[in-house]
Amino acid sequence: MEIKNRYSHVPVTNIQSMTLIALLVALTVSGRLVFSFIPNVQPVTSLVLIVTLLMGWRYGLIHATLVMLLSNLMLGFGFWTIGQILGYAVIVWVTAWLIRPRFSRIPLIVMALYAAFCGYLYGIIQALMQAPLYGGHYFWVYYLAGLEFDTLHAIGNFLFYLILAPVLIPLIDKKLIQYSKQQ
Repeated sequence: MEIKNRYSHVPVTNIQSMTLIALLVALTVSGRLVFSFIPNVQPVTSLVLIVTLLMGWRYGLIHATLVMLLSNLMLGFGFWTIGQILGYAVIVWVTAWLIRPRFSRIPLIVMALYAAFCGYLYGIIQALMQAPLYGGHYFWVYYLAGLEFDTLHAIGNFLFYLILAPVLIPLIDKKLIQYSKQQ
């Protein structure tokens, strides 16, 4: 899958970019709500990875933040919302700076494994965010208690990435090529 890092220059304020992000946010929020009955198995992380890989860290962060805020309107807000946004901010940062420059040379299965790893990364960030509430000495107890859910998150990420990436990456890439030619 040959995708170049050519879309970082597309302005966030461009009406076409905003429309594309709005559609991707709507898709992601819908996916999160549809799968909310399965704990931690939702397409959010995979879609955040796809947006970040194709469009860069600014779009990835905007996408992830909007998804968490909008979906939490229906699923519930709390202290965890800050942790969710921070968790995705870290995933976006790692993806943008370490994975994106090499993305065109990384096989799909390796990217799916990276998506699975992001489930565990997200989980440890959530545990770190909760540690001040329960006391730092309970961090490992809290983290280990949530490891089963992190594993579900990792498995879901792996499967969603394998299913969504081959379909969405070429579609979004095609749209971004059209947008960059119109500028």
